[in-house]
Amino acid sequence: MLEMDLVHVIRHKYYQEGLSGRQISRDTGCSRNTVSKYLEQAEPVYKQEKRRAAPVREKAKHEILKILDEWENRTTEKQRVTGSRLHDELKARNVKVGITTVREIWAEIQREKAEVFIPLVHRPGDEAQVDFFEVTVYENGVRRKAWMFLLRLMYSKWDFTWLYDSCDQLAFLDGHVRAFDALGAVPKRVIYDNLKPAVKKIVLGGRVLTGAMERLSRHYVFEPCFARVGRGNDKGGVESRGKGIRYQNLTPIPEGRSLNEISEALIDKIRSKFETAKSEDGELLTDLFRKEKPLLIPHPGEQFLVAETKLLNVSKSSTVKIKGVRYSLPSRWARLRITAYVGLSTMEFSCRDLRLVRPRGQRGTPCIFYTDYLQELARKPQAVRQVAPELVQELGEPYGELWTLLVDSHGPKDGSRLLAKILQAIVDKGEKRVSQALRLALRTKRLHLPDFDIRLGERPKIVAIPEPLRSYHIESGRAADFDSLLGVGA
Repeated sequence: MLEMDLVHVIRHKYYQEGLSGRQISRDTGCSRNTVSKYLEQAEPVYKQEKRRAAPVREKAKHEILKILDEWENRTTEKQRVTGSRLHDELKARNVKVGITTVREIWAEIQREKAEVFIPLVHRPGDEAQVDFFEVTVYENGVRRKAWMFLLRLMYSKWDFTWLYDSCDQLAFLDGHVRAFDALGAVPKRVIYDNLKPAVKKIVLGGRVLTGAMERLSRHYVFEPCFARVGRGNDKGGVESRGKGIRYQNLTPIPEGRSLNEISEALIDKIRSKFETAKSEDGELLTDLFRKEKPLLIPHPGEQFLVAETKLLNVSKSSTVKIKGVRYSLPSRWARLRITAYVGLSTMEFSCRDLRLVRPRGQRGTPCIFYTDYLQELARKPQAVRQVAPELVQELGEPYGELWTLLVDSHGPKDGSRLLAKILQAIVDKGEKRVSQALRLALRTKRLHLPDFDIRLGERPKIVAIPEPLRSYHIESGRAADFDSLLGVGA
């Protein structure tokens, strides 16, 4: 008879049939102590009165703990301790124990040390999580690495993503601005890991935030919260969602002419799936989002400036270097202190209430505009000669046609002198007025600019050299030739 059946028979005989314990003992062949035990408890329970000694196991566990203490700073996540490695070390220390026992001890030690996760409650309007994820895309046919910004509302599972060249501070700020604009509101708290764009340093009892993080949180009035150091599972919602987007929406590798185009297509895919997705309870995520939206912080309306502010000294060549790129500035700014606002695609420079916006360059490629140096070039014809092709390209027509004419008619040296006079006229009278005069002069072939007192000269006539004279070579005179004629030094 199975033990559970025996328990049932004993309890039935006593409680239903009214038999005594002595009679049940005779009928079942069980001792009276067994009958009494099963009358007290409905299921058989094995009780070990005294723990059996395991000297080999205890000795092995003691040695394993000692080894782990010695190796505390000598392992990494990828070069970690295993049961087999512990068994080899125990054998080297003359501890005789089976590998199965070692693995059981190691598993128990890991279980005791393992973190216990708390099932959290996500309330509507309260919490969002943010992180960056490395992804691969084809931009203009070129396979490259990019970074995906992801903000996720934890209650309704609403997501916003955008792709960037890097996961620097500007991408961090721009991602928030785009996400809050798309959402039309702001969550009360945003949870991050300890990423550099947000955390300057970690101190006892908290974190020192970067200036950009402080400005962002003040502008949108949300509370920045941070996970424990090295504990990505503190924001496990966004971590798992980032992996899911890579598998579901970025496989196969997406293609596009730019990261912005790929980002737009990615958002469309995510929004399309969000419309029909359901929570674990079977409720539509769109219904959860409708509940959550009114409980979010209202969007402030005013646009947050996505830029990194830098105070810089302009060099004697009227240039500044920012993030590996050298930018030219108006020559009158040379040796002054300016403020630069570094954006994702533009650079804005401010000096004495003057502002100048330039496209952001690529690292290692100078962004020099020679129109910044018109005043200086007007006084330096030799410098004009060296940079004339780049300068006339910046100025546009008719300066390209003018430079070609000057080189053909006067040569590069004298042509540069004449172009320098034109540059001085631009400084004095303005580029628009000089351009109009030049177009008229080139069209009428009267290369005289009376308003600016500049005569460009006529194109010289080419005179054919008679055949008998073509074999003669005329050398230019030298001072030494005259000395020899005068007998000096003879």
